[in-house]
Amino acid sequence: MKTPEQVRLEQGMRFIQIPGPNPILCPAEEPEAWDSSILECCGVLRDGASGWSDEDSAETYYLYYHARTRDADSWGGRAGYRLGVASAPHPLGPWTKHDGNPVIDLGDEGSWEDGWVACAAVLKEGEDSYYMWYNGNGYIGLATATHPLGPWTKHPDNPVHELYSYIGGVVQRDGKYYMYAEYPIGENSPDQGPFVLLTAERPEGPWTAHDGLRPVLAPDGWGTWEDGGYSESGVLYHDDMFHMFYGATKWHKLESIGYAYSFDGVDWHKHHGNPVGDRHRDPDANAFAEVHTLWEPPFYYVYHTLRYVSKGGEDLGVQVFATETPFRLTMPLLSVPRLEAGASTSLAECPAVSLERASWLSIEVSARYVGDSCRSPVARVKGSSDGVSYNTEDLATFDLPARADETVSATFPLAPDAMFVKVAVENPSQDGEILDVVVSATLGAA
Repeated sequence: MKTPEQVRLEQGMRFIQIPGPNPILCPAEEPEAWDSSILECCGVLRDGASGWSDEDSAETYYLYYHARTRDADSWGGRAGYRLGVASAPHPLGPWTKHDGNPVIDLGDEGSWEDGWVACAAVLKEGEDSYYMWYNGNGYIGLATATHPLGPWTKHPDNPVHELYSYIGGVVQRDGKYYMYAEYPIGENSPDQGPFVLLTAERPEGPWTAHDGLRPVLAPDGWGTWEDGGYSESGVLYHDDMFHMFYGATKWHKLESIGYAYSFDGVDWHKHHGNPVGDRHRDPDANAFAEVHTLWEPPFYYVYHTLRYVSKGGEDLGVQVFATETPFRLTMPLLSVPRLEAGASTSLAECPAVSLERASWLSIEVSARYVGDSCRSPVARVKGSSDGVSYNTEDLATFDLPARADETVSATFPLAPDAMFVKVAVENPSQDGEILDVVVSATLGAA
């Protein structure tokens, strides 16, 4: 039973779901790449000039993930999960994979982490100390670095704990570390379970199981939207509260996103409006799993593994939750280095923009035209009712002024008269190419 204070608190919470420019990260095309098979989401970290670092540098966002290869022979015959990272100048991308991936590789054969390493939770302390807790063959390890990209040094006493689990997140408050993990794995459905809590006074431990590993967050009873349990999920602390967005499922991994909060990190309360993030709002989405969250008022950026209805495989995606209105959100759509004469981008290259929660929209296009015979690049906006099949006729068409060897940009307002839109850019010239084509959408609500 919730107290009157909790009821009033939840009544003041708003979670306006806006699907991001998905997918934001996909497997490598080359079979021999370390991440050429499925990708799954781990932790997210913001670092830079806003207080996360003392350096006078722009903010950078780091998204950690684990992945597998399709070509085990290129990796010593071992195809298990490895850990990598991508970075971006904005929470919605565009994301660039680190050249030094994987940042955490498998251990030597016969070691505690020789089969797979996954489920990274990254925390920064001080000016340049970064801690990464991760799973190796299910056990818990620790690595340290002086930069979010590494190089990462594994702790000599690994594993720091032998609980067979999936790490979700680690929070430090008042000199105490709170580690949340999915355990036991498969308790409620084949790969899901409840969340338990481990605590420690130092990053390397010793780690103590809270209340004999009694779950601090467990699925509701049979027939509810989350009766199949949870995948590992990150935890935030801000405004004197612990916050958790988590992927929850029925038996067949149809995960949507729930929200829970805690005042002490131990007693958790689920939001009465769960699921706050419905997978049906993202075109073709089958599941939002392995959920990890970044808070930038007024938005929660909720990153997740993205599974599909129409095909197999796993990419990374993001849902944005606006906590107030009015809001204004800009998301990247296209970044094309070169568009040859007579060529056009395809709709498949552009992520769907959901306008379900938007009351206004603008499209911004920039490009540089090369050649003497300038013809205005054309931006074509296509509408859709479901985000999967798009109309053959244009919802709107915009001409970008063309000036030879100059970068030109323009913003075009557009009424949000469709549920979803995509943008394609056409180069109508027969002898000039267009460079550095960038398209973004800004949507908002009053």
